[in-house]
Amino acid sequence: MPLIGPSAALRRCGPCGRIVLLLLSGLVIAAFDTSGASAQPTPTGRQEVRDPIAAHIAEAAQRFGIPEHWIVAVMRAESAGNTRAVSRAGAQGLMQVMPATWDHLRARYRLGSDPFDPRDNILAGTAYLREMYDRYGTIPAMLAAYNAGPDRYDEYLATGRPLPAETRAYVDLLAPALGATVPSAGAPAAPSPPPDWREAPLFVPRPVERRTVAHRATDKHPDGTSASVPVQPDAGDQSHPKTIFIAEDDTGGEP
Repeated sequence: MPLIGPSAALRRCGPCGRIVLLLLSGLVIAAFDTSGASAQPTPTGRQEVRDPIAAHIAEAAQRFGIPEHWIVAVMRAESAGNTRAVSRAGAQGLMQVMPATWDHLRARYRLGSDPFDPRDNILAGTAYLREMYDRYGTIPAMLAAYNAGPDRYDEYLATGRPLPAETRAYVDLLAPALGATVPSAGAPAAPSPPPDWREAPLFVPRPVERRTVAHRATDKHPDGTSASVPVQPDAGDQSHPKTIFIAEDDTGGEP
């Protein structure tokens, strides 16, 4: 059977058939054009969606003055990014905030009612980091108090009772990531004591005799360090009243 070309087919179909064929051919061409247009890639900028967790971290860092990488490191150690995480002790959410701590923080910083809400949980945990840092002044101490609780850390400072092994491992892991040096013993460093007013240069010791100096030179601890008690007048010496004013030297003139 000989092949029939398009022109022959159009002649045999008559005017109506030719119209139908032309319409069908136009639909086929339009279909190809539509499929080609849909196959074109859309601009990449329209597909970019910002990570909401990253946005919450940035907000918390700006609000409480805590570096973003601190928040990220603590969040990974606490929950590994699981928004529904609950510890055996009952800590909740990304930053593993205890229920009682959550109640305090949500009231203080006007957070929502859901402790598992990523934004509010990150804000609460970051606020708590800030409070612990302001309270103790060092990164290791901040981490230890965040993990074990400030009451337990205060007990450690007051009595020397070792922190839990979990807390010590927590500090050893995170402190270097936050830019701190962990003490060799692995325990958090205690904050430096406030300066003693007795160490101020306002007080000028009075002249003392050589026998007094020789006697006080022996006033040392068994390990060879000098006693940290400020110099006091001899018990039987009543010639110098207890005052902060410098007395004149009475060895070179009349009273």
